[in-house]
Order: sequence, then structure tokens, then C-alpha cells
Amino acid sequence: MKKLFVLLLSVVTIGASAQTITMPQPSPTQTITQDFALSKVEISYSRPSMKGRAIFGDLVPYGAIWRTGANGPTTFTFGEDVTLNGTAVKAGKYSVITKPGKSEWTVMLCDPKVAANTYKAGDEVAMFMATPQTMPMEVETFMILTDSHTSNSMEIGIMWSNVYVPISVTADIDTKIMAQIDKVMTGDNLPYFNAASYYYENGKDMKKAMMWADKAVAQQPTAYWVAHMKAKIQAKSGDKKGAMETAKKSMELAEKAGNMDYVKLNKDLMASM
Repeated sequence: MKKLFVLLLSVVTIGASAQTITMPQPSPTQTITQDFALSKVEISYSRPSMKGRAIFGDLVPYGAIWRTGANGPTTFTFGEDVTLNGTAVKAGKYSVITKPGKSEWTVMLCDPKVAANTYKAGDEVAMFMATPQTMPMEVETFMILTDSHTSNSMEIGIMWSNVYVPISVTADIDTKIMAQIDKVMTGDNLPYFNAASYYYENGKDMKKAMMWADKAVAQQPTAYWVAHMKAKIQAKSGDKKGAMETAKKSMELAEKAGNMDYVKLNKDLMASM
């Protein structure tokens, strides 16, 4: 009994004296959240490094299922319905599993619970092809980024070694925004400036845009940014004389407010006519 007590005491003492060591992850995790269209896109993945190894066609064999990173599954989360390389994808969170090839990649989006080592044919919610590009330099640490942003499109880029794989992302926001405009423009305290701006930027009815721009100027007669928008709409409508006068007025207001950015914008607009 005494010997048993001494043994148990020794075990407790050794356990109590044990220390943990915090170490950096060999393939650190990164999560990026990008505002996109009318919502957000979140990308979460782990980042292995080359460390002198040949990557595609070697460490990552061509034609084999790949977890697209390291550690746990890489995930994409879309806040609204999108289209990826021409394939419709519903809003939601997906694990990203790829099958790299020398001239073409297969990209599969699956339920987040599906990992590369558990994937089987038919698990994919959406699947599409992507064409890899050869870069003039090497990226040491695996990277996923977003680029080429517009109001309704962007590109997700998968990069490692000298390979770049672009995935185009688009969202149908025009239908939603037009519905918002139709709804709010029947109420009080109307957002004339926002409506006029959207119509101008997206090539809608310039007559309606001009009507809203006039009302926006009446709402905020000293707002140089509103006057500048009206000048752009006038110029796009072919009224260069009116656009010149409005741009000069906007420039005067901007100078008075000390905003030299809008002074230059108006000068550039006048120079373009």
C-alpha cells in the first residue's frame, strides 16, 4: 500500500511539473474577409511553403485529389448567390477540393464536413474547371487572394510555386439594386444622389438620371460631389455646355471646402470634353 502511494505521488508530481511549449504552425492558417457585391466572401485556408520542394506534378500529383492547402479543409463562404467560372453557386459555406492538372484544374465545392481524404465522387455541390497560368516568379508560401474587383465581379486567385489559378466570381446585383431603387423612390426624403449615381455608372436611362441629379443638387446645393455627378451625367448625355458650367460650379465649391481631389476630378472632366 505504501509503495502504491509513493508511485501515485510520483506520477502526480511529474505531471504537475510538465510544461507545454507554444510552437508556430508550420502551415499557418489565414482567414480573409472581402466585401463583395452586396455581401461578403470569406476564405479560410492553411499555408504550406515550398521549402525547396517541387510542387505541382510532384508533391501535389497531377490528377490527384488535393485539399488545396494544408491541415483542415480550405473553405469558401459566400454571402449571396454567385457564379464561379460560369457555374451557379448558392450562398453558403463550402469546402474546396481540387484536382490539379498541367493544363486544367477541376475545382469542387462540397459540404464543409467533406475533406479531401473523405471525398468521394458525387460529394460535390458544384464543380467547374479552371485554367492554370504560369507566373514569371515563384510564390514560396501557398496563397489565396482576391483581385480585379468591380461592383459585381472579382477574381479569386490560387497561387503556389509558379502557378496561378484564377476563378472568376460574379453576382447579380443589378436586379436587387433596381428593385431597391424602384421601392425607395416612391417614398419621402428620396436618395436622389445614390439613384442617379447608379444609373450613371451602369448605363441606365440618362434622362431619369438627369432628373434625379437635378433634384439631388436642389437637396444639397453646396455639395460639390453631387454637382460633379450631375456634370458627368450631362457630359454622358451630350450636354457639354451644361456639363462645363456644372463642373466649374462643383470645382468652386470643392475649392471652398478645401477638397483638392474634387478640384482635380472636375478639371479632368472639363479637359475630357
